Amino acid sequence: MGPELIGLVAVVLTCGIPVAGFYTYYRVRKLRSEERLAALEHGTSIPVEPELSQFARSRRAGILLVSGGLGFIIMFALIARFSGEPETMVAGSFGVLPLAIGLGYFVDAALIRRDLKTA
Repeated sequence: MGPELIGLVAVVLTCGIPVAGFYTYYRVRKLRSEERLAALEHGTSIPVEPELSQFARSRRAGILLVSGGLGFIIMFALIARFSGEPETMVAGSFGVLPLAIGLGYFVDAALIRRDLKTA
């Protein structure tokens, strides 16, 4: 594999993955809309899914980011341990960013909960 092919693959994946994500999002929304319209035509009632509160969204984002950051750090710690290359742990430091953002979301969720209790 030459460097030209690697560059081409990198560009195609960089552009292709977001396009595939947008298309998937579009198709799912379109299918849900068609399903609802068909149910309305047949006179079936459609249960409305409740929206998550701002507290729940912050808590969910915090959980996902903290677990992702910790998983990233643990993964590179294990790689560094078993490969015998301690400098591999430098890559694990990139897990601190999602960890810190997740902790920020937890603080945000706690502040929202406190504001809801006082209101």
